[in-house]
Amino acid sequence: MAAKEPVKDADGSRRQSRRAAVMLLYQEDLTGHAMEQIVRQHEVDAGRPLPAYGRGLIDGVEANRRGLDEEIDLRAEGWSVERIAPVERAVLRVALLELDQEDPPAAVAIAEAVALARRYASPEAASFVNGILSAAARARGRGH
Repeated sequence: MAAKEPVKDADGSRRQSRRAAVMLLYQEDLTGHAMEQIVRQHEVDAGRPLPAYGRGLIDGVEANRRGLDEEIDLRAEGWSVERIAPVERAVLRVALLELDQEDPPAAVAIAEAVALARRYASPEAASFVNGILSAAARARGRGH
């Protein structure tokens, strides 16, 4: 059986777009700079435009931040969104946004988020992210 090709948008893989969105949201959280400024600098540094999927994730998080943060507060028992480290916060916001869409499947959104948390934070952060997102997926009737 041949391995499945990763889902690609016209301008790159979703994994790369998701990673870029998380890193740019993280930078915004830390620096307080305007997202447009951060995106412009990213595009200069990368030598290419931010992929459309990544841009869509950033725009979605920006437009729905209050609701996403309320859900994080609800699901992160004993933690407020302000107490969660900025990398985990960015990962959770992006993944919760993806859980509200039909594509990607919930299991993919969760697995990608857990991998990002493990890579850029810690194994403990990955478990924390997994717990919150699994509960969110169940609440949406998307299993996991």
